Amino acid sequence: MPGWKALSDELDPDVRAFAERLRRLVDRSGLGVSAVAERTGHDRSAWDAYLGGSRPVPRNAVVALAEVTGADPGDLAAEWERAERAWARSDRREETLDRDGSDGSDGSGGSDRSDGPRDDRTMQIRRLEPAPTATADSPPPSPSPSPSPSPPRPRRTLLLYVTATLGALLVVTAALLLVDLGGTGDGTDDRAATPPSPTTPTAAPSTGLPAGVKCAGPGCTGRDPEAMGCGGPLATTVARTHVGTALVEVRHSETCAAAWARITGAAPGDTVTVKVAGATRRASVPEGADTDAYTPMLAVTAGPDATACATLVDGSETCTAN
Repeated sequence: MPGWKALSDELDPDVRAFAERLRRLVDRSGLGVSAVAERTGHDRSAWDAYLGGSRPVPRNAVVALAEVTGADPGDLAAEWERAERAWARSDRREETLDRDGSDGSDGSGGSDRSDGPRDDRTMQIRRLEPAPTATADSPPPSPSPSPSPSPPRPRRTLLLYVTATLGALLVVTAALLLVDLGGTGDGTDDRAATPPSPTTPTAAPSTGLPAGVKCAGPGCTGRDPEAMGCGGPLATTVARTHVGTALVEVRHSETCAAAWARITGAAPGDTVTVKVAGATRRASVPEGADTDAYTPMLAVTAGPDATACATLVDGSETCTAN
């Protein structure tokens, strides 16, 4: 069972009640926070914030948690709505405080500016003496030379260039058509005389990965499935077995073409290993509140080609059957 940190005393009562309800669901499921994050498709850091009441919980995360833990989705959604309204009230209060603070600072600043430099500039304008008027003896001001007109753009040259280019293209196209229709000159068709080249298999065009997925195939080997976006709804359990009270699974993602091993309900020091064609990756349950762990990925197209093995601290060992 995870050791939870105490919730902040400044939390709204509805937010606090909802965070405590989420913690109870995680406790009753027997899963660690990492397992909940992987099975719901949300990051571990996000679930830490949700369970600590420091971040509003999105509705899709609540629905996914209800499916994972077997909770009543209707009852959980009602509590989520109350917590969501509490978060909205908190956001409105913060916006009001920010707006009031900015209005007060503008008012005081405006008063300082009106008493200072603005009067100096006004007095400077008033001290300006009128410009002397022209007298009969003074010569009239010489007219400023008008700017010379810009030379016209060479539109005719551009038009001639475009016309010549189009004409050249038409001539080349006509010549190619005549050559293609003329054949070899002896009444036979060049295309019929040339034997067809043997067809060679072409590689399937690569398709883009879904949003959030960062690797596929060999590029996933040794990478974290959660960090690479291969877990959650993109992964399925293709094999499982039990050792003691722990559950050992082979997790496979067709999108990422990779597999990894996961152990849940384990104790600190228990290890889990994934094997694919002689390659292995291993992980251990760390000391602390978590009771689960999962290995880095190995590239594999078919999930049944991977094997998951677990070794407990008491020496018990088992592997999934292929």
